[in-house]
Amino acid sequence: MYLFIVNQRSGNGGGRRVWSEIRQILDDKGVTYEYQFTESAEGAHDYLKERLAAPVDWKAVGVVGGDGTIHSLLPALRATGIPLAVFPAGSGNDTARGFGIPKKIPAAVDTMLQGLPRITDLISTKGRSTLTALAVGFDAEVADNVNKSRYKKICNSLGVGRLAYVIGVFHTLLTFRPAELTVECDGVIHKYSSAWLTAVNNVISYGGGLTICPEAKPDDGLLDICIVHDCSKLKLLFLFPTLLFGKHTRLPFVTMMRGKQISVHSSLSRLALGDGEQIASTPLSVSADPGALMVMCPLPK
Repeated sequence: MYLFIVNQRSGNGGGRRVWSEIRQILDDKGVTYEYQFTESAEGAHDYLKERLAAPVDWKAVGVVGGDGTIHSLLPALRATGIPLAVFPAGSGNDTARGFGIPKKIPAAVDTMLQGLPRITDLISTKGRSTLTALAVGFDAEVADNVNKSRYKKICNSLGVGRLAYVIGVFHTLLTFRPAELTVECDGVIHKYSSAWLTAVNNVISYGGGLTICPEAKPDDGLLDICIVHDCSKLKLLFLFPTLLFGKHTRLPFVTMMRGKQISVHSSLSRLALGDGEQIASTPLSVSADPGALMVMCPLPK
């Protein structure tokens, strides 16, 4: 039996279309399933927790939605051994991108039914789990501004969700100020006099496909960190196009590191977003949560 959580409103209503196609495929294949439409993050989590506790042989939990929908369900899925099956229907879809989930619905259904369950780490901070990335600072403010904006809905409706984040960068530059930053990674302290952002990643990308940590692996028990510091606004703008291809790591104002335990302290309070959802603010203690989740992935070619 397969269980589906469906966010019909994700991707400006794209979740409804995606679910309709999934359901038709499942019915044609004679697959047994249950489904529930989400009304709120809390309601979806409570429903999933209740159903997973039932004496049912759940093969996988299919989530139709974006990274935020998946994020809300992590506490219920964590350490259950029941795989997550991702059906991308949001604006960013970095979870799907990070695990190679096909965009085409028939291929995504095949991944759930015939794919390979992959043991995956999570990012833990302040008792909450994150699957893709924890953004702290400028990048978090960009995502927060985009989530609250009207232009996100417009971009999603036009099928150019990534453009919303480009607009968000210029929007956020109007008010954001860099600040002193201290990052401790596995006991080693690093200080920066003027930092813009700290990204703690479990997969290579965030923000709708920005390859912020190109060497990140979701199953190595380690977190990859990217810190952007000591640069002008003009250099920061130059950084973002390089993120599309992961070429920023060689820039002198970018520092990359990797570790299991990270703490982040800023002289100005900084917003932290996990999977694009607001979860905390600095100071932060972040740790890898090895092997806490299973994700259905395509079979190797």
